[in-house]
Amino acid sequence: MIQREHQRPKIEAASYKEKRFTGWVKVVLALLLAGAAVFALLLGQVMSGARDEIYGDPQVMVILGCKLERWGPSVMLQDRLDKALEYLEDHPDMTVVVSGGQGAGEPASEAQGMADYLADHGFDRENIILETQSQNTDQNLRYSALHLAEAGIDIREGVVLVSNGFHLTRAKMLAGRAGFENISTLAAPSSHTPTRLKMYVREPLALVKSFVFDR
Repeated sequence: MIQREHQRPKIEAASYKEKRFTGWVKVVLALLLAGAAVFALLLGQVMSGARDEIYGDPQVMVILGCKLERWGPSVMLQDRLDKALEYLEDHPDMTVVVSGGQGAGEPASEAQGMADYLADHGFDRENIILETQSQNTDQNLRYSALHLAEAGIDIREGVVLVSNGFHLTRAKMLAGRAGFENISTLAAPSSHTPTRLKMYVREPLALVKSFVFDR
């Protein structure tokens, strides 16, 4: 009687491919989870700075620019200016730097639009310094520091930064690099909901960019 030889099971190529595919899926999922965790930490940093925080009795305010429309300040910029005006009602003698150049599609520099808005609401133009060349937050703070130095004002004695809340963590970091000390903040609301949501996605990434490159 002839005995059949024991046949070894064939290794299917498909099983190897399946294991390899599963391995890649795990790697991709791990990277996505790591990215989400890092983003959550950065968002936490952004949100932690979105508050009013006044140290001592600062004599200087810097209002950071935003989009200027044909008819005047955009909603986000008006939020910043209205927040500043609330504080200036009790501090009418402050020196205020309005900081922002003229971007594409803007009728004038953001600084000019901001100065006009403050003056139209009763703040003395003589106390306003215009910084009209900056195109980003880093330049806002560095150029404002130069204007204040030219005016004989010591930026180490304290400053109030005014911007929308999502912007202040990064602005405060960059202000420190520009030489400001004793940095206070006023967090304006963000009335335009779509822009607010967009910025809370964008700003954590911008925080990394500024930390690495804006030096």
